[in-house]
Amino acid sequence: MQNRIMITGAGSGLGREIALRWAREGWRVALADVNEAGLRETLELVRAAGGDGFFQRCDVRDYSQLTAMAQACTEQLGGIDVIVNNAGVASGGFFAELSLEDWDWQIAVNLMGVVKGCKAFLPLLERSKGRIINIASMAALMQGPGMSNYNVAKAGVLALSESLLVELRQLEVAVHVVCPSFFQTNLLDSFRGPNPAMKAQVGKLLEGSPISASDIADYMHQQVAAGEFLILPHEAGREAWALKRQAPERLYEEMAEMAVKMRARGHSK
Repeated sequence: MQNRIMITGAGSGLGREIALRWAREGWRVALADVNEAGLRETLELVRAAGGDGFFQRCDVRDYSQLTAMAQACTEQLGGIDVIVNNAGVASGGFFAELSLEDWDWQIAVNLMGVVKGCKAFLPLLERSKGRIINIASMAALMQGPGMSNYNVAKAGVLALSESLLVELRQLEVAVHVVCPSFFQTNLLDSFRGPNPAMKAQVGKLLEGSPISASDIADYMHQQVAAGEFLILPHEAGREAWALKRQAPERLYEEMAEMAVKMRARGHSK
């Protein structure tokens, strides 16, 4: 194993913490993001943590930038062993309020960005018998109200990961999908939605989270090593997923009540 990892969305938040977690094991890290200043900072932290690597600006909506990143990994690291498709954007708003542009943007980054990352790097991963780690969300499993475009994009990431799990087994490329709940991150910087009240509500959820991006990176590292496919870092997320499998109707009732409260709060502002 050559210990080379590529991470999208590595300029901040969870992407940065994943880079640092693997760097502590001495891995060489290829960092991709649209935020170059953030990438520069992450690389310095990676080196301080005992790793090394390089960064390259990369917008996951543009397939040619991802293939250029794969090329850079070949030239600078001699290949790649693990990719983490982590780049993502936040979104919210009730379905009736969301524009088709909101849908296009969300699907382009959060779903097609992952599809393109897998496609661009698969030839390298086949060669190294490596692994794909896709970052989805509990939204892929729970579909909370007021974020249908985000739910659909993240559910797509889960379905893609399941598809790749079975298709790539024969090629000896491992696949994992991570579904964090809300956690303390700067995801809100990219928030796009028709209703400012919704952004404030999501912000409260993020701030109230008992788990940090660093905790999630630790849990991921441990579960990937254990060969776990579906990685649910939050205790509450694991409980909610168990409830949905046992009694989906009960969960839909709770979600519908939540939607009523969200509407009342949204319109009172």
